[in-house]
Amino acid sequence: MNIAVAQSGGPTCAINSSLLGVIKGALGSDKIDTIYGAVNGIEGIINQNLIDLTAASKEYDLELLRQTPSSALGSCRYKLPDFSKEPAVLQKIIDCFKAFGIEAFFYIGGNDSMDTVYKLSKHFMANGIDIKVMGVPKTIDNDLCETDHTPGFGSAAKYVSTTIKEVIRDSSVYDMKSVTIIEIMGRNAGWLTASACLLHKSEVAPHLIYLPECDFSLAKFISDIEKVQKTHQSVIVALSEGVKISDANMSTEGAAVDSFGHTMLGGVGKFLENEVKKALGCKVRSIELNVMQRAGSHISSLTDIDEAEKVGTAAVKAMLKGETGKMMAFKRVSNDPYKVNIEPADASMVANHEKMFPKEWINAEQNNIEDEAISYFAPLIMGEQNIKTEDGLPVHLVFKGLLK
Repeated sequence: MNIAVAQSGGPTCAINSSLLGVIKGALGSDKIDTIYGAVNGIEGIINQNLIDLTAASKEYDLELLRQTPSSALGSCRYKLPDFSKEPAVLQKIIDCFKAFGIEAFFYIGGNDSMDTVYKLSKHFMANGIDIKVMGVPKTIDNDLCETDHTPGFGSAAKYVSTTIKEVIRDSSVYDMKSVTIIEIMGRNAGWLTASACLLHKSEVAPHLIYLPECDFSLAKFISDIEKVQKTHQSVIVALSEGVKISDANMSTEGAAVDSFGHTMLGGVGKFLENEVKKALGCKVRSIELNVMQRAGSHISSLTDIDEAEKVGTAAVKAMLKGETGKMMAFKRVSNDPYKVNIEPADASMVANHEKMFPKEWINAEQNNIEDEAISYFAPLIMGEQNIKTEDGLPVHLVFKGLLK
């Protein structure tokens, strides 16, 4: 058989390692002939824009995918329409699979990508079409249901905590009151921001951590900072981009949205910087980590990268056993020693769902994270890659013709 693989949604440090896992799993099977890579996610299937990854495995050093951030095949944020209303899109997908002899499709992505896995597999099974569809998890948000954690999250958490640790050092050099607000990705689920609690093993800061799952009041936020200032001159705040301010005029009305209806976020840190300056009159700075938290492969977690590759290979093995309409998921066995199993989960239970950060790990004041969460986060950031460099800079794999 021939297979196709694509990447979707926001890039991460680990998504290419999952691609490598799929490729290795396929190359290691005598049942698979050609591996195709769809350019720009499902749109590459619709437009029949594919590259031959079997040939690429001889042309490129594919091991470099392990240290290359972002999506080597390109990405998209395309929501499959209702096939009963727009059958032409479905027909284009089927035509592509027939034209290239593709009998299995692997989609590496998050919640919305699993929507594609679910819709396609459901239609194929209902209509007797023998094309298997498998999901490979990915997202720095760590908000996928049915899995303990997601590839990409561990590296992002490691980047966030490392950066905050460096900010702590920088902000503590002056004998003056200051507030540093660090805005971290997380629309509705605050897993990434909460992971900053890892620093509490060795640091007092971040002194305050705020998640989208909590009630957020501007007045209480300023009051919280004032309380910390009684004992600490330099206050460090970790804040999710998705916090919703109940008592301030910061509206997202009119903001851009993607094809899944998600509002484009960003800017809450700068807003709060100005409000704190007005209220407290001290030095205030906001830092938006932005795309660096998902592209900082130079400080990626080896555990994360290794698991990302393994889950890609596991998806191929599961497909060869007859699975379809599934996403491969991590099931944690223990924290210490750290051990996980990889098992298939129904994509229908992942698609368009979100796993929120546990309320029992949020303190009563809703402005910090309980220490018991550390044992969950700690194993996910362990280990470092041996990064290959050239002229002092990391080497990345870029497929010819895909560099924009």
